[in-house]
Amino acid sequence: MGRLDGKVAIVTGAAQGIGATYAKALAAEGAAVTVADIDDGSAVVAEIEAAYQGARAINQVTDVTDEAACFEMVAKTEEAFGGLDIMVANAAMFGNITHGPFEELPVDEWDRLMAVNVKGPFLCARAAAPAMRKRGGGKFINIASGTLFKGPPGMLHYVTSKGAILAMTRSLSRELGIDNICVNSIAPGLTMSENVRDRSDFNHQARQAQINSRAIRREEEPEDLIGALLFLSTGDSDFMSGQCMVVDGGSVNH
Repeated sequence: MGRLDGKVAIVTGAAQGIGATYAKALAAEGAAVTVADIDDGSAVVAEIEAAYQGARAINQVTDVTDEAACFEMVAKTEEAFGGLDIMVANAAMFGNITHGPFEELPVDEWDRLMAVNVKGPFLCARAAAPAMRKRGGGKFINIASGTLFKGPPGMLHYVTSKGAILAMTRSLSRELGIDNICVNSIAPGLTMSENVRDRSDFNHQARQAQINSRAIRREEEPEDLIGALLFLSTGDSDFMSGQCMVVDGGSVNH
């Protein structure tokens, strides 16, 4: 028996990387999972179905910046699995963004990043809340970032977007608490997903600087985030809302 047997989850940005790790972890605990991404997530669905006996998962191509697409994502999930209990708003721009002085950041990239990183979770919440109310409650999990507590230079657009996620989480928790919907966030440190490992500007020196800032002196892997995800997805966190769990090896003392 898994801790999430009978529960239904959506993970956005789940076709690869950390999102795929989240989707597999939820499925491993018995949840039916919608793998939502602007890219095709059918390979992740196949991995879930092959790895866990009786697992249920669907692929839903979704642009989280489009309101109609977000409502369709939830509707398809309800159609496939009968409801929605957990929304992990993971889709975000990070791996391929421009790094540099704020005066040199492309304005169109700022706009696109805000659309995905901030508007996306907002639209996911709008689409998910009615479905969760039907179930008598739910878990909405935003993905913030340890950078919002540090304010590092060179990626003002990204850090600003994750600061907005912290504020959104706090305000949404007040609005949705009456419906027994918990709204929390996870703030990872620099995590060695495929996209991060592929970036040439995250060289050995930059990675070592991250490690040196931590109490636990090693690289962060996507699997390091599973414990926090499952805590916030299960009944263990039923009396917790509006909070941000920093999972970065102790770099941020928050």
